[in-house]
Amino acid sequence: MKTRSPYLNYIADYMLTRQYSLRTINAYLGWIAKFIHFHNKRHPSSMGDAEVKAFLDHIVLKRNMSPRTQSAALNALAFLYKHIVKNELSLNLNFA
Repeated sequence: MKTRSPYLNYIADYMLTRQYSLRTINAYLGWIAKFIHFHNKRHPSSMGDAEVKAFLDHIVLKRNMSPRTQSAALNALAFLYKHIVKNELSLNLNFA
């Protein structure tokens, strides 16, 4: 499960050593990659709550994805910031 991104490979290795399912790893890596690309390939450590909110708003309002899909993206990004960036999100998001 190697990507072209050393950062995403690091995340995949982190998740594999903690026995996350391959399905979860692939889903999280997909959302993390989309988030990074949405913000013009900025590193997640240089972003925070505002950028996460902008991305989540975008996928629902502009990409017409369901709130359930938005929730899956939020879970992936919450994981990223808690376990990889080591700076938890302080968002208290309520999406309908």
